[in-house]
This record gives sequence, structure tokens and C-alpha cells, in this order.
Amino acid sequence: MNDARADAGTAISVRGIQKSFKDLHVLRGVDLEVHKGSIFALLGSNGAGKTTLVRILSTLSKADAGTATVHGFDVASEPLDVRRSISLTGQFAAVDEILTGRENLVLVGKLRHLPDPGAVADALLARFRLTDAGGRRAGAYSGGLRRRLDIAMSLVGEPEVIYLDEPTTGLDPEARIEVWNVVKELADAGRTVLLTTQYLDEAEQLADRIAILHEGRIIANGTLAELKQLLPAAKVEYVEKQPTLEEIFLALIGPSSERSAA
Repeated sequence: MNDARADAGTAISVRGIQKSFKDLHVLRGVDLEVHKGSIFALLGSNGAGKTTLVRILSTLSKADAGTATVHGFDVASEPLDVRRSISLTGQFAAVDEILTGRENLVLVGKLRHLPDPGAVADALLARFRLTDAGGRRAGAYSGGLRRRLDIAMSLVGEPEVIYLDEPTTGLDPEARIEVWNVVKELADAGRTVLLTTQYLDEAEQLADRIAILHEGRIIANGTLAELKQLLPAAKVEYVEKQPTLEEIFLALIGPSSERSAA
């Protein structure tokens, strides 16, 4: 891996990415840039194209047009280098329920050809507060434990860029907070996190920058403070009410057909 090829501050660069499935235009020219060591939230409704973009950035799918680089490597022409630089955690945990937590981690370490996968597994169990659960079958884990194990598995081999595709889908509030804490720790350790979510509070809590993907296009991109400036100034009577991210999101994407018919 040649780190010198990557821009000093850029982990992911996307320019004009398009993707269609027959007559369905999913991505219609997406542009975005993710800085190293940051948490970047890609926010959008179901069907907005979030997972499709992640699949392209993971080299699992090819774009119809446009370019993208990850850690300085082109996703189309240098897919092996991209894969060595990333990890991907999808909406559903990829753990093997028959294996113990530690065995899951050791398995990934062996697949990545690490010299001492057992030591790597033990270190990750400790890092994610899973040591006590490491000897139990993953099938007996709670949703929060399973998701923490899933993210730990994605860190085997110390990838520079981590994709978390709706990582808290289906989790209860307590488990969601556990995952949020893990994501913050990853960024504190210098990892770059691309987080896709449909939960507005999740983006508000975690992200350094937020992009809103709607109908295949990025319609807003900035910090939470910058996005708040897109709406009229707060009306002050007795207290000042700042717009929430939910209000910003709904104002930008406009009324859906269902809301219009209501």
C-alpha cells in the first residue's frame, strides 16, 4: 500500500458517480469528499442510494460513470488496494453464530493471513469490552454485543477506512448508544468512518460532516451548524428554537407523495 499517493487530508473522493439498474436511476452524479480521521454521515431515506454508493466504494459494484478513490486508490482500476484499505459492516451482523466471539475474530485474522490471529482477537475483545463474552457462542449474544463483535471483526488488520452501513438498524436504544460509543472511539483512534443511516439523531450525534442523499443526488453537504443555516433564522420569543436535523432534512427533500396525499 502506498500511502504517499493519498492526499494528506482526503480518505474518500467521489466525483460524478452514476449507477442505474435497468430503468431505475439510483445514483445521478454523486460528489463528496471525506476527510481522514473524521466521521462522515450519509443521510437518506430507504431507497435513496446509500447502500449502492457504499457497494461501489467497496468495489462490490461498478459505477456506470464517474470516479472514486479510497485511501488514494481508484475503486475501478485498483480494487485490491482499495480492499486492503477498508472494512465494511452492513446492516445485519455477519458473525458466525456457531462460533464463539473469539473464534469469529480468529477466523477473520486467519483469512487476512495475520501472523498471530489469536493475539489480535484478544486485543480486540479487550478493546470492545467483550473479553468476558469472548468464550460464549455468538448466537447467544444480545443485539448490542453482536453488533460490537461485528464491528470488532471489521477492524481485524487495522483498515484505514471503515464503512458502517446502517449499523444500528434493529437495535434497541441502549444497544444503539453502545454502537455510537464504539464509532466515536474509532474516530478518536484516527480511523475514517463513512456512516450511512436513516436515523437523523444518529447523524446529529456522531458526524463531523453530513451529506443528505435524496433521489440519487447529494442535495446538502456540511457540518451540522452549516446545515442549520440553510433554514430561516430561529424565531425568538421567550427562548430561541434552533432547527433540528430532522427539520432540515424534511425541508430539503420536500413532501413525499404520501405526505402530500395526507
